Amino acid sequence: MGITKTEFGKTKEGKTAYLYTLNNSKGMKAAVSDFGAVLQALWVPFPDGSIKDVVLGFDELEGYFENDPGFGAVIGRHANRIGNAEFTLNGKEYHLAKNDGENNLHSNPHGYHRRLWEAEVCESELGEAVAFHLFSPDGDQGFPGNLDVTVTYTLTEENSLMIHYYASGDQDTVINMTNHSYFNLSGHDAGHAVDQKVQIFADAYTRADAASIPTGEILSVEGTPMDFRVMKRISDEIDSDYEATRLGNGYDHNWILNGGRNEFRKVAVLSDERSGMDMEVHTDLPGIQFYTGNFLDGTLKGKGGCIYEKRAGVCFETQYYPDSVHHANFPSPVLKAGEEYDTTTVFRFIPTKDR
Repeated sequence: MGITKTEFGKTKEGKTAYLYTLNNSKGMKAAVSDFGAVLQALWVPFPDGSIKDVVLGFDELEGYFENDPGFGAVIGRHANRIGNAEFTLNGKEYHLAKNDGENNLHSNPHGYHRRLWEAEVCESELGEAVAFHLFSPDGDQGFPGNLDVTVTYTLTEENSLMIHYYASGDQDTVINMTNHSYFNLSGHDAGHAVDQKVQIFADAYTRADAASIPTGEILSVEGTPMDFRVMKRISDEIDSDYEATRLGNGYDHNWILNGGRNEFRKVAVLSDERSGMDMEVHTDLPGIQFYTGNFLDGTLKGKGGCIYEKRAGVCFETQYYPDSVHHANFPSPVLKAGEEYDTTTVFRFIPTKDR
């Protein structure tokens, strides 16, 4: 084994970007890049003896220069939406770019996933690891405070990909990071993923308006298409005439995860009958944006020349709730000066028969 480092291409500024490929003894591999700290590929051993890449993405670095869908992306400083692209912190108003109607989405257009990070191969008792470091200066994207960010990927012997986020700053600021990988357990090039099944351990979700901005209301999933407490096929109710699925063009909402605050626990499962594989999602965060690739439109050529059509992959974006800066009843994404942002999400792959 051993981590391999290969050239991935040149950035727009002429700097060399690299791919780091992590391995374990079970045949699982993860390729991550110092450009955007993106997860470019994830090869998983299947029950039939094959190994398939289960995340959507690009073969060439150039595909990640824009990467509007966020394939494999580490999103920061703030994932998801902030209403009206502004917020007030400590009595001061801050303005962000309006890149999603009147709102800000994923801190774009200058997101962390479009930057070259510093990479460091790490020693880890859990498995092979690479840490990516980024300095985000005061005023970056419109947010206050200098922020030092580290995202570490670890590939364990239990066929888990662990993503650890750490940050600290010199001023009170807002931070809400996530990974935006699109998963398809039949393989990244297998077509739509909505025949796969999902379970989300959540009794409620945050209601959102037509612009996907939370209203502040917390609604029960009981008796609605948003109820994934018992595993069901994604396609069963994705096109229901229900407010959330109608406005979201499918599933694209934040679920309020069961469990205690900061408690690391299993929060979701993706299951594929065709491949016989499951993926468990574990996190210590309070919410998860389950997104079904509703806005993929077949215009992007992915790995191996694959065309990613609508709903070709699904995302499990662990997070603080969207627009939490405007809702006192939501967990706060404010990081105080000198305090630590420290959170972990794990994607664990296991044959369905063994779970």
